[in-house]
Amino acid sequence: MPAFPISFQWEHVLLWLLSLAVSVSATLHVLLHKKDTRAAIGWIGLIWLSPFVGTVVYVLLGINRIERKARALRRDRPPVNKLDPDEEGSERLLRTLGPERAYLATLGRLGGEETGRRLLGGNRVEPLDGGDEAYPKMVEAIDAARRSVTMLTYIFRHDQAGTPVADALTRARERGVEIRVLVDALGSVHEGAPIIEHLRQLKLAVELFIPTTRPGWMRYANLRNHRKVMVVDGLVGFTGGMNVLDDFLGPGRDGEAGGKGCRDLHFRVEGPLVTTLQQAFADDWAFTTGEVLDGDPWFVPDPQPRAGETIGRIVVDGPDIDSDPLAAVFFGALAVARESATIITPYFIPDSPLSAALASAARRGVRVDIILPRENNHRFVKWAGIPLLEPLLEAGCRVWLTEPPFDHTKLMVVDDAWAFFGSANWDPRSLVLNFELNVECYDPGLASRLSELAGCRMRGALRLTLDEVRDRPLALKLRDSLARLFSPYL
Repeated sequence: MPAFPISFQWEHVLLWLLSLAVSVSATLHVLLHKKDTRAAIGWIGLIWLSPFVGTVVYVLLGINRIERKARALRRDRPPVNKLDPDEEGSERLLRTLGPERAYLATLGRLGGEETGRRLLGGNRVEPLDGGDEAYPKMVEAIDAARRSVTMLTYIFRHDQAGTPVADALTRARERGVEIRVLVDALGSVHEGAPIIEHLRQLKLAVELFIPTTRPGWMRYANLRNHRKVMVVDGLVGFTGGMNVLDDFLGPGRDGEAGGKGCRDLHFRVEGPLVTTLQQAFADDWAFTTGEVLDGDPWFVPDPQPRAGETIGRIVVDGPDIDSDPLAAVFFGALAVARESATIITPYFIPDSPLSAALASAARRGVRVDIILPRENNHRFVKWAGIPLLEPLLEAGCRVWLTEPPFDHTKLMVVDDAWAFFGSANWDPRSLVLNFELNVECYDPGLASRLSELAGCRMRGALRLTLDEVRDRPLALKLRDSLARLFSPYL
């Protein structure tokens, strides 16, 4: 027999052995490092069903190398995972909550254990409903800046919303104000007119978080910075769920020619919380550029004066953190709720434990309201979430579908005393892959105001019934169930 077929067979055997070794190695890595069972199963399935290709995809998108880089940057910083007892802070929290809401203090302890951060009193938190309220306030703050402005966002577009902000930053730079702008690389090329080159032409210090076009960053491409933070002079902060783009301008933009229309909440913050917002920005800036922002002009040297009555704490989460503080706070809030838990989110794909916590709260007699947009800008996400609504409706949760414009709000309110807002959605991308930042606030006045806002949303919404979910046509059930299989990656 000719030697060529024998050689050809041996090449196939060697290729098969190499493929087996690569797949086994990748599978072992998944088993050791992926905490989410569904994600682990999905990656293992891809690795074995598509040898080599599946492994390459996992190496590029599935391995979390970002944690090591973040740890290296934080190596010389004081640890924040341990807290000394704060008796004065505990007493202040109990006074703010009053005896009828004192049980929520246990949630404050949980947040401290998960984040390593104290609750900070003396803050003023002002809700800003939509871009028509938020963007002018941001421009006004920038125009008043005397020392520094830092800004972090996922999307910053060169349009009716973004251009005034860029112009204000330019005016501030011309006055000698130090400027740092950080935009997520993937968000920077979001549909519409990108603003990065324009900002650089204006000689502003702007950087991209995890640039996907650079070979060294390609392996981090699936890990995005979704946080929204702006701090002026270390004294005034803005945070919430709103990007900088004109979709959030004008009521009912969905009815305008070419308009998409989005609703959202943003928040203006004064008080000690602003320092922690600045710390979060400084961490992300150092991660991206290596430049350490410390002391003047970024941070206020003296303790900030009392600005209001809100007690609060930031909760940062991301692939660089071992624990899951956002999920832990969601769980804790549902566990301690006694009267009501109201959730507004555009993307709702809770995992099994979170779904169980929602159902358990409803079965205990807590009024659980989940407010979602009827029309979603990401249809696949909407489809994946529909099958998850049936067990929640069975348990007694109420689901409300708001009419356009698309509601991008991320908010949770418990018992009209505790509020949780920021950049995080109720989906795997926010809770596992993205860098997110939320703020928890203990303030019955603020929480009641936000509950009223949620009530307005519900009054104009359609209440979804269990029968409507169950009676969907078979084709839609199959479509939604198929989409749900991909939920760990949405």
